[in-house]
Amino acid sequence: MKLFDTHCHLDLPELAPEQQLHWQQAQQAGVAALVIPSVQQSAWQNLLDLQKQQPNWHIALGIHPWWAAEHSLDAVTALDKLVAAHSTAIVAVGEIGLDFALDEDSFVMQQQLFTLQLALAKQHNKPVILHHRKSQPQLLAELKRQQFSGGGILHAFSGSQQQAMAFVDLGFKLGIGGTITYDRAEKTRKTVQKLPLESFVLETDAPAMPLAGFQGEVNTPAQLALVFDAFCQLRPEPRGQIAQMLWQNSLKVLRLSAT
Repeated sequence: MKLFDTHCHLDLPELAPEQQLHWQQAQQAGVAALVIPSVQQSAWQNLLDLQKQQPNWHIALGIHPWWAAEHSLDAVTALDKLVAAHSTAIVAVGEIGLDFALDEDSFVMQQQLFTLQLALAKQHNKPVILHHRKSQPQLLAELKRQQFSGGGILHAFSGSQQQAMAFVDLGFKLGIGGTITYDRAEKTRKTVQKLPLESFVLETDAPAMPLAGFQGEVNTPAQLALVFDAFCQLRPEPRGQIAQMLWQNSLKVLRLSAT
């Protein structure tokens, strides 16, 4: 059984000092591959260097909406050059998106950066890793406006079946993490039960998004095994079938060959 953590910030300070230990523990828990998405321009070169260390560490480069105010639009030009020069190493553009739970002063730059980065992904034929908070309608509107067909992952999905299908119909997989370990996430758990298994990938969002029972602790990629257990409890299929499909879903959406 192989698990794929499609969203793990292994480069952030909470995990970086013991990267190799976290990776070893993740492998012992069944994690065979992961994606490290960037959050800001200053991380890009480090991620390119990290990708060379481990063949099963995949990277995505982009500007997260939380850091939008710290960037200018020139950063997208720099991103364009990196994606062109390292197309094989960079599996997706991300983490990008819109977060309307932030200060309203950031909205204009968020939207400008998202629009440009989505266009860049389309130009380079790359999937995207989408961040969302209070912004699903706006994300969908821009995806449709640009006629974006590259697909990707809707990171940290939470919501209804109707909300989920709007993205699935556009070629996206839904990133499912520790949220489903909380009883209060009833709507998301029901969506996991109802949608086809082909709709999902798993993620930890380590070091963030701790699972129920681990609040206040640093999340790690090894916790993906517990996310998988919670996911299996919501599905009727055998564990082996679920694991195989989730692995194949991850490879498919990121356009990776079998590893």
